[in-house]
This record gives sequence, C-alpha cells and structure tokens, in this order.
Amino acid sequence: MKLSAGLVLLTLVAVSPDVRYFRYQRPLPKSSGQSCMALDAGVFSHAAPQLADLRLYRDAAETPFALPTAAPVVSVEKSIPTLNLGLRSGQTVFDAALPEGHYSDLQLSVTGQNFIASVTVSGSQVETANAATTIGTYTIFDLTGQKLGRSTVLHLPESDFRYLHFRIKGPISPQSVTGLTVMRLPSSQPKYVVVAQNSQVIQKGHSSLFEFTVPAHLPVDQVVFAPSASPAQFSRDVTITATPILSKRERESVMPPSPVTSNGNLLRVHGVQAGQRIDEERLALDAPWVNFSTPAKWEVVIENGDDAPLSLQSVRLQMIERDLCFDADATGSYTLYYGDPALDAPRYDYATLFALQSNASWIAAGPEQLNPAYQPRPDSRPFTEKHPALLWMALVAVIALLGLVALRSAKPAAQPPK
Repeated sequence: MKLSAGLVLLTLVAVSPDVRYFRYQRPLPKSSGQSCMALDAGVFSHAAPQLADLRLYRDAAETPFALPTAAPVVSVEKSIPTLNLGLRSGQTVFDAALPEGHYSDLQLSVTGQNFIASVTVSGSQVETANAATTIGTYTIFDLTGQKLGRSTVLHLPESDFRYLHFRIKGPISPQSVTGLTVMRLPSSQPKYVVVAQNSQVIQKGHSSLFEFTVPAHLPVDQVVFAPSASPAQFSRDVTITATPILSKRERESVMPPSPVTSNGNLLRVHGVQAGQRIDEERLALDAPWVNFSTPAKWEVVIENGDDAPLSLQSVRLQMIERDLCFDADATGSYTLYYGDPALDAPRYDYATLFALQSNASWIAAGPEQLNPAYQPRPDSRPFTEKHPALLWMALVAVIALLGLVALRSAKPAAQPPK
C-alpha cells in the first residue's frame, strides 16, 4: 500500500509545471490591472493541444489566467414553423413566432428553381400585424438556369421582435414555403487572425487549387476569398480538404487519421434581374473541424465548370482570435511559457469567475524565445512501459523455462506386464 501511494505521489510530482521543462517562453511588457493579449499562431504551433501546457509566471510564481475566447463563437440555428400561411392580394403571406433574444439572418426554406422574389418583413411584440414595424424588403432568388446559384437568406438588422410577418411578391406559392430558420446572434462577434495566406493558384483542368501547410494544433475556423472586381457575378462550388502530414511510421500505424473534407459555395451577384435589385455575396466559408496532432496539408479547390477561372487576390485560412487575460502587478515581470506536452490544462478560480473589464489593457507579447533553462522532463513511466520488448522477451523466456521443466519432470510411461 505504501509503495502504491509513493508511486501515485511520484506521478503527481512528475506532471506538475516546472519552468525547466518548458521549451518556449515569451516575455510580456509591463502593465497593471486586468491585462489581455491575443495569442498568435506561433503559440498554437508549439503548445500542446487546446493550449493545455500554457503557463504564466510572475518572476518565479505561477499566475492564474483566463482564456475568454478559447472556444469558437458559434451562431445557433433554430427551425421555426410558419403560421397563418396563405395568399392575400395575390401575394404569399405568413407569420412566425421567434424565440426570445436577439437574432439576425433568417433562412427561408423555399422549393422550386429559377425564380426571383422580394420579401417584405415587419415585426411586432404581439401576434397581430396591425401595429407591426417594417424592418425591410429583401430579395431571394434561384438563378440555377444562369449558373448563379441560389440564396433565400434575409439579412435583417439585429432584431428582437417576438413575431415577424412576411409578404412575398413574386412566383412563390404558399405550398413552396416549407419553413424558416433563424440565426441567433452570438454573445460577442469574434475577431479573426490569419493562419496562412496564398495567392498562387494551380490550375488543374476546370479547377483552381490553392495549397497550404498548417502546423500541428493550429486551429482553422474559416476560409476567406478575396476576388477581383470582375466578374460581378459568379457561383462556384468549393471543396476544402485537410490531410495530416504523416511520417512513414505513422502511415503504417493501425488507425492513421483520415483527411477531413467540407463543401461550400462562393457566390457574388450584383445587378438587376427581372426588375429586382440583387446584392448578395458569400466569400467566407466555414472550415472543416480538424484535430490532428501532426502538421496538415490544406487544399482549397474551386470548381470553375466551363467558366473562366476566378481571379483571386488571395485565399486566407483564418482562426478566431484567442485571448489570454490576467491581473497584472506593475512591479512584477511576467513571462509566458509553453512547450511541455506532459501537462494537463490548469484550473484556476480566476478563470471560473472571469469577467472582462471595459478598461482592460491590451498588450502584445514579445517574440518567441527558446527557454535558456530548458531541460527534457524525466521519463516517469514504469520500466515496463519504457521497455515493452524486454517484458515480452522475459515472458517468452519464462514460458520456455516452464516447458523445459515440464519435459524433464515427465516420467516415462509404465510398460505393460509381459
């Protein structure tokens, strides 16, 4: 029992943070009060997954911190049924009861192809539309016949009306409207940091290919396209693929990670169609979720069909900005350490109770440096884990020895009497 307790204690000590075992460090400038800094791509590429080994020290003392934007900010979609759907004065009308809270974009579920229609939206806090406030008029379209894609999104300003009322002018019958999806606004809008950027295109037949190499552990949240002014109208399907870059040994492992793929559509339509003004752009696509422990090759493929390839100024991989915040003492010197994969993520009361202050100071960390005190962490694994081959050799030797003993101990079979 004492031996087991000692081993547990040794394990706990082995995984405690120690400045000697961090490979990288970055000095922080002097500040006081609540201070925050944006974590750049270099921290992610050299830190453990999910920034588990990130530690902040004031001189020689560990300092609590919070990562207030460590998780991507995600909009929440909610399906809403239509109410009172029907015809009025030759136009399709319906109502919808919205959930409490603020929302922005609405997605109409509309069947059919090759149409252009205008949707007038008004809002009220009660179900009746008698005292409704006009929010705006929006164009929805399906230009499949012109190879210009489809959009049934209504880009409303931020709203909190409990009831919305819709009037559709155009070739949309009540039977064509099958539902409504509301996009709830996140509590805060994220800022983005460029992970990689490329303006060199590789043409492969009818496709345009952009390639990137992304370090391990570095998140990619969206892909942003910067097209030239011409053409004013296009609709192109896009495939985004992330493939782990594996060593020969990793490729021969039992379950190597597989590539991750997502699809989207680039869209830009500006002009007048059938008397309706259309201004619609979709130039940023969500990236596939990737959790590789190795660097990855990213490929962004634009399908041009029979059209001329798009002229793109750049394609950018971006991640949501992650921040680190702490309470700084102006008399102390702070250093950020990382690069010890043996550590688990810290748990601080400061992070649990964290609230960003309006007067927080925003600082920038100094350049990444190798920790001059660095030394490899001692290997605390049991002997059998360090040398599994010896365990198997010993097991085979024991089995052989037991077999030999069994053979020598066996007595000759008794001969039958003559």
